[in-house]
Amino acid sequence: MNFRLEFTPKPFDKKIAHEHKLFLAGSCFTEQIGSKLAAHKFRIIDNPNGILFNPVSIARSLISYIDNKVYSESELFYNNELWGSWEHHTRFSSTRKEVSLNRINDSQHAAHQFLKEADWLLLTLGSAFVYELENGRVVANCHKVPTDKFKKKLLSADEVITTLDGLIYRLKKFNPSLKIIFTISPVRHLRDGFVENNRSKATLINAVHHMVDKFEGLYYFPAYELIIDDLRDYRFFAEDMVHPNYAATGYVWEKFIKACIDESSQELMKEIHVMNAARHHKAFNPASEAHKKFLQTNFAKAKKLAEEHEYLDLSEELAYFSHS
Repeated sequence: MNFRLEFTPKPFDKKIAHEHKLFLAGSCFTEQIGSKLAAHKFRIIDNPNGILFNPVSIARSLISYIDNKVYSESELFYNNELWGSWEHHTRFSSTRKEVSLNRINDSQHAAHQFLKEADWLLLTLGSAFVYELENGRVVANCHKVPTDKFKKKLLSADEVITTLDGLIYRLKKFNPSLKIIFTISPVRHLRDGFVENNRSKATLINAVHHMVDKFEGLYYFPAYELIIDDLRDYRFFAEDMVHPNYAATGYVWEKFIKACIDESSQELMKEIHVMNAARHHKAFNPASEAHKKFLQTNFAKAKKLAEEHEYLDLSEELAYFSHS
């Protein structure tokens, strides 16, 4: 007897290849997928503004990369003895204004250059709730500022659609060959409330499918549905009961590979996985002849991979295995 209905996402008609460049932006789930892509030697840039949840902040960040925006000191604020930006995650904050500003603008420049050449953009929307300052400006991160300093608002589907529509227009004009994958984060924002979280996710799903239906080169990967409707069990969540755990993320990753990554890259990923395992192998006796032979063998394998696939950066692996 089956106690669960498995969901298999429909394969994309165009798929990600190892030689492609991937730009990722959005919620913390984006970073989990991004770390797996990076481990398999895909060329990525991941969340240049840090983790972002709402579509307004995600769209604003991407447009700032298109414009190659340079932030000024006047756009920073001081709170809890730190300088920060309402558009950025706290990892850009610093006790020194110039340090924070340099971190932000260095990231901006790198994002502009990468987005111009990117083949794929993976956007993960987390919540349709936004927090506004007194002037009505939506912030990307509240930086632990007391909640009474913000107005909390649930965006309507029309507001999200308008935001995304403007973003897609700018992206397509900036990089006409860019293909875009939308996902909805399976992380449940239960601090908003159970009912409110579902309203938020429904708003995002409705808006995203409107965009995918409207534009060519846009895709939807159902990460949210895989967790909520396929696995649908608390054993696949972390102790906080809102974040998918390692097993759940691994399950989504396996589905992502089959639906979104081409067959030749899947085979290459298997080789890289074996090499990663060898790279993290802990030798019982590093001075032994057996370990030296192990390093030499894997150095030869890594060198062969690098020669066959010039877009792979295996410099760290080659340096590690060369110590024989």
